[in-house]
Amino acid sequence: MVRKIIIGNDHGGYQAKVELVKHLASRGIEVTNVGADSEEIVRYPHYVMKVAGAVARGEYERGILICSTGIGVSIAANKIRGIRAALCTSTYMAKMTRRHNDSNVLCLGGKITGIFELIDIVDTWLENDFEGGRHCISLDLIREMEDKLNLKLPASDGFQS
Repeated sequence: MVRKIIIGNDHGGYQAKVELVKHLASRGIEVTNVGADSEEIVRYPHYVMKVAGAVARGEYERGILICSTGIGVSIAANKIRGIRAALCTSTYMAKMTRRHNDSNVLCLGGKITGIFELIDIVDTWLENDFEGGRHCISLDLIREMEDKLNLKLPASDGFQS
């Protein structure tokens, strides 16, 4: 079970993040919050770089990103080498993305999924492990794609504050 996680959000994911941080803390999970702390409009790529960058550099095993739909943060996070970000709207998706895809960033829609479902999705994602085996073939092919594209990870989050 993961004991330490990094979480980020934009304005659309703020309310969901507040509730998820409380829930994770109640489960004894250490949460590093690098997201927006209000509903004032901000740009999600800044928070994606903080969360996905920290996961890609090995500072955290897993991260969570939240925007209004989860779509924007998932697109942006998957641009970073070594990140396997999964947008999940159900517990089944959360279970399967961990078991088959070894996802390391969970993307959520704070405006499209209710908080109780979000909590169930997060818990399921955290409680499931990668099965390995035949699924390693696909992950190796993804790494090979990343190598061929020569994608580079910046030393920091890459954005000015």
